[in-house]
Amino acid sequence: MSDRIDLIIAHIQAHRNPSAIPEAAHASARMWMQDSIGVALSGASVPQSEIVLSIARGWGQGAEAHVWGTIEKLPAGSAALINAFNIHNQEFDCVHERAVVHPMAVILAALFAYAEKLSQAGKPVSGAKFTAALTVAVDCATVIGMSATRAIRFFRPAQCGCLGAVAGICALADFDQAKSRNAFGLAYSQLAGTMQAHIEGTPALALQVGFAARAAVNAAEFAAQDFRGPHNILDGQHGYFALFEEDAKPDAAFAQLGKVWQITKVSHKPFPTGRAAQGGIAGLRYLMQSVGFGYADVAQIVVAAPPLVRQLVNRPMQLGMNVSYARLCMPFLLALTLREGTVNLNAYSAANLNSQNLLLLAEKVSMVADANTDPNSLRPQHITVKLKDGSSHSHDLAYVYGAPEALMSAEDQLQKFIHCLSFAPRARDAQSATALHAEIANLHQLSDVTALLRHLAE
Repeated sequence: MSDRIDLIIAHIQAHRNPSAIPEAAHASARMWMQDSIGVALSGASVPQSEIVLSIARGWGQGAEAHVWGTIEKLPAGSAALINAFNIHNQEFDCVHERAVVHPMAVILAALFAYAEKLSQAGKPVSGAKFTAALTVAVDCATVIGMSATRAIRFFRPAQCGCLGAVAGICALADFDQAKSRNAFGLAYSQLAGTMQAHIEGTPALALQVGFAARAAVNAAEFAAQDFRGPHNILDGQHGYFALFEEDAKPDAAFAQLGKVWQITKVSHKPFPTGRAAQGGIAGLRYLMQSVGFGYADVAQIVVAAPPLVRQLVNRPMQLGMNVSYARLCMPFLLALTLREGTVNLNAYSAANLNSQNLLLLAEKVSMVADANTDPNSLRPQHITVKLKDGSSHSHDLAYVYGAPEALMSAEDQLQKFIHCLSFAPRARDAQSATALHAEIANLHQLSDVTALLRHLAE
């Protein structure tokens, strides 16, 4: 029985040579590595990160892969879990909007962990080969995600990310078809994660990403020893499209393999919140700057958005809410934008989460449906602000700053990286952060990509 996973395996094998991939895709891979490593290092300061690390230590020692931002090494699967958790735990990592997949969180953490295993086995991975594998991995994760036609129920970033990470590892390790099929099947056998953690606003959401990274590494370890897994994991009777994404329409998405490099279609997050909330924040900032009003002038704010945006961030502010809930609360985020002019990593302080002033501002915010009924669309968005003087001001966002159509400037990318590293457990000044940013940009010059990791522990 033919399965679309064979198309992905063929895509991997056709692009193992870095020269088979356009330089624009390699450059995008390095850019997203800069972004993801930055948010991971700041994510290591989230209190739950230390819990995850302490538990992973208890699973056993083995100096296979770095825990980023420390001098510590753990078994590859454990390191992948921790680093993936740290990439995603602040909702500051990049996203492929059409796929509704965070392509770097699972993939980058898993690929680095496995690259370290290979290096220790005397099979170092060059920087160019690594970015080639990364681009193939993102293709795999996103074409599966883009096949969906229904609203997200299972946690697609973790599940598609896991399968994408396997694609990247197959490229790094030069797996043949048999090993690749087994790796995908063994990863599929571990897929898990739902949107319940998102609805309740718990840090288990990011932990699901960590579990997926570990699953990808573990699947590859078994496949390397020729342990057989199921093969028809996408189109089979109980495959992904039958169980996780009913009514999927994969033909158009899979037709893009080898033609559209999806890593060039990923969106930045200028603010530390879900991509769904970025439009509201950006639109309100635009109106505040262009019209010149402040929080005391506002009577009402209405955000019109597609179903997915409302599903993800239309939740009321509650005094004492936890940080994970607040990160995805549009009323809170717009209230903070009104008062502070922006949202940054300082936003989620206990004082803000318990602010009566912010609660009163948040109560002025509402979200309504727009004409877009696509259950997987994050755009367009439209914001209207009504002022106490009776005037009304609106702004349409066909796309939001950070999208491929409006990519963050190089300077803004660097400033985000500097901001993130100032929140790392071992905080860095701007000069040190800028130097690390440049090291990642020069990754393609490395004969062994794991040489970069020592700079994450400095």
